[in-house]
Parts: sequence; structure tokens; C-alpha cells
Amino acid sequence: MNFPVGPPTAVRPYGDTTDDGMVQLSFTLPLPHGPLAEAAALELARRMGMERPLLVHARQVGTEFSFFVVYGAVVHRVELESVDVVEREYPLLSAQEVDETVHEGLRRDLVVVGACIGTDAHTVGIDAILNIKGFAGQKGLEYYHSMRVVNLGAQVAVADLVRRAVSEGADAVLVSQAVTQRDAHLTNVRELGAELDAAYAGRTRPLLVVGGPRFAPGMAAELGVDRVFGRGTTPDDVASYLAHALTGGRLPATATATATANVTEPANVTEPATEPVDDRSAV
Repeated sequence: MNFPVGPPTAVRPYGDTTDDGMVQLSFTLPLPHGPLAEAAALELARRMGMERPLLVHARQVGTEFSFFVVYGAVVHRVELESVDVVEREYPLLSAQEVDETVHEGLRRDLVVVGACIGTDAHTVGIDAILNIKGFAGQKGLEYYHSMRVVNLGAQVAVADLVRRAVSEGADAVLVSQAVTQRDAHLTNVRELGAELDAAYAGRTRPLLVVGGPRFAPGMAAELGVDRVFGRGTTPDDVASYLAHALTGGRLPATATATATANVTEPANVTEPATEPVDDRSAV
């Protein structure tokens, strides 16, 4: 959306009119459907900051649960200056530019070892990034001439992944986690980081890159990893990051023009933006 006199400094949800704060919320309560359950649902909505909530849908789920949809206006607004955003600090490169960057920077192939760890059997994410067929019209890392990819698949024990990373001489370890019950994804990643540190004591540890729908990019330091990718990540995001991180950000001459073109210039808030927004940086 373009703003003729600049963007707002704070925002609320938009429902029927600007700044009305209207939102729709759905949730389940461990109560049989009835007057008590409906009253509890409305009270919960009020305590979550919703004014004059309306119960627009309610139904029994099994014998002991109820599902609700509530509609109302939230009292909160978000001050945009207080929002932390992890910006992409490297340019998006083509496959040819990644290959040139890696070969000129490393003088050898970049070795990537990837897996889903623990009990996680959901390989869609790791396959989308590693397999040659790729994702969203982009080829996966197996397509790159500068990379040697080892995809270990699903339900790989942390210790097995670490041993394989050592034996393959991995430059980067990629992990996808979709199973998040009881924060299993966080526990697994922290365990992997600790075991990699132990295995590479006194040596440079491979880059540890994790991704999945429940990871936030700002969690990297907290988890002890080098990079976190969230929803919507595509293979070129990951390939460009690996090339940037493992070559010290050095770009070959043929990639300089692309890198310059991919640097976002500060927007003039007094004029509408004319360039399309690239939202791919949002696995």
C-alpha cells in the first residue's frame, strides 16, 4: 500500500474501516459446548485485549471440547519503530553467480550436509532446498555446480548427523524441523549445536543453518546457530547466504552488477514506491 505523506508510525488491524482494529480469532477450549463454554470464550477474548467481542461460530468437538470463532476490535496498536526485523545483508545471486563466487572464494566445491533430525519425518522443507527439483520454480542446491550435497533424509539422530558432517568435510549443515510439539525443534537444534561444538573443538565448525515454519529469523543467537530461515524461504536464499558467509562476502566481477542491483535504496517517503516488493525472505 502506498502512503501519500509517508507510512504510519503505528498500525492497528483493518477490518471494515481504517484503524478499526477488527480481528477474527479462532481457538478450542477444553469444555463441552454450552452456555458456560461460550461465556468463557468471550471472557478469554476480552482478556486478550478484544473490545466487545462477538461469538460468530461455536460447535462441539468430540465430547469434551468446543471450537469458537470470535470477532471484535483489539485495543492494541503496534509502534513500528519498536519492531525488530532481520534484514537480508547479502545480495540474491543467480546459480551461475553463486557457482562463480564459491569457486573463486573456496577454490573447491562447497560441501552441504542436510537432514531432518530427531523424530521429524517431514522432509518437504529440506528436500525443497536441497533436491535438484527445488521449490517455487527454483532449482535446489543439488543443481549448483559449486556444491556437493549430502541429503540424509528424515529421522536422523543428532550424533549420526554430526559424524557424517565430520566425515564429509561439511562446510555447512542444514536442518529442517517441522515437528514442534513441546518445543522439540528448539531442543533438537540446541543439542545439535552443542554436539557440533564438541566434535569440532579447536577447529572451525561448519555453518549451522536451520529452517522451518516455527522458527523466527531473530532466534539465531538464542539457538546457537549461524542462520535461521523461516516461511517462504527458497533455494536461492540459502545458496546466496552460503556463498556470502563462506567466502567472506567476496563477489566475482560478473556478480558485482547483480549485487549492486539487489541493494535496496532508502525509500523517499514523500513519493509512492514504484518497485515491486520482494517478499521471498520471509523456510
